[in-house]
Amino acid sequence: MQDVITVMKFTIKDMVTRKSFIISTLIILVMIVIGFNVPNIISSIKGEETETKILIVDSQNIFEGSLSLINSEDLNYEIQVGQNTFDEIKEKLENGDIDSAIIVEENENTIKMRYILENMSMMDSVPEDIITALNSLYTNVKISKLGLTEEQIKSITPNFEFEIESTGDEAQGNIFLMMFMSIALFYAIYFCAYQVSSSITTEKTSKIMETLVTSTSPKTIILGKTIGIGLVGLLQMVLLVITAYVCANAFLDKELLASVLDVSNLTIGFVLITFLYFILGYFTYAFLYALTGSTVSKPEDIQSANGPVAILAVIGFYLSYFTMLNPTSSLNAIASLLPISSPFCMPFRIMMGLANTWDIVISVLILFVTILLIAKIAIKIYSSAILNYGTKMNLKDIFKIYKDKNN
Repeated sequence: MQDVITVMKFTIKDMVTRKSFIISTLIILVMIVIGFNVPNIISSIKGEETETKILIVDSQNIFEGSLSLINSEDLNYEIQVGQNTFDEIKEKLENGDIDSAIIVEENENTIKMRYILENMSMMDSVPEDIITALNSLYTNVKISKLGLTEEQIKSITPNFEFEIESTGDEAQGNIFLMMFMSIALFYAIYFCAYQVSSSITTEKTSKIMETLVTSTSPKTIILGKTIGIGLVGLLQMVLLVITAYVCANAFLDKELLASVLDVSNLTIGFVLITFLYFILGYFTYAFLYALTGSTVSKPEDIQSANGPVAILAVIGFYLSYFTMLNPTSSLNAIASLLPISSPFCMPFRIMMGLANTWDIVISVLILFVTILLIAKIAIKIYSSAILNYGTKMNLKDIFKIYKDKNN
């Protein structure tokens, strides 16, 4: 155990002192701060928004003097009511006093509305919210003439309220929040695990591995490196999440933040389970990357060697991403059990209330068994291939080494 801690400390020190790690972390932190400031930046560039000014001319008094009530509906328009002639409207448009005008005329049973602009383009049309407001206002004018009581008017103009409910007992989780968490988990698991193969290959190139192998066992090396890099990645993710949380509360509108990120379902139990899946998912991919890292002797070969593992990680992430669009599908249940996708998918199912206790237990057991199996293979291959400084080993060579080690 002491040897594992020694290797772990060495790995942590090596990781946090790398210029690439420091620079990449700083860049991400700056991007988070800028990202949460985008609404403020856009607002400062645009300046203070002004309401569109629309003049409505009702010379026949069709709306019986009620047009000014439209301003109380908060349509982001400044409605002016007048009895202007066409030439006067033209002059107001040229002077910039108004942006457009609507001339209301009644012809038999038809209400004709002429939308006047200074310059017309193919994209110009009468604003839909203005049309809706005028229709509603005209209807109210006609209803009031019928002498209906307030109760009768309410009975024919009900106020509908819609709520989305499920026939099950599950909670309706926040999809956006879970997508964000899945992306964060994917980043942490994938990129932290990737560092394992990079670290192994780099040390093989610098001959540090020879010193490590002579002082401790390959099993100790791979466990120490995996745990050390995992701790660094976890601390980095905590730093990024805290920065994002502080920036969100400091720079975003509180109501907007509450509507987008509903954290009411983030209980302590859910956070602990998500953390458990992060650990298990990390070790799954970390041991895979340890296996691929031990098969190459040159840093430039890392990308090609890690290709199959990267494909598995991307497939696992997108399995969870697409199943979020249909949480009750069979594919979602399968993705929550597959070891390549369950770290990204199962926390979402738990938040949505779609996973029972046995689903979680089975998923964790599958991950745990997968980790043990991959770790056993990785350590065996690592022990034989760690001092290989020749060409990159192919799949046939790996199987041959593993078979020989079992004989």
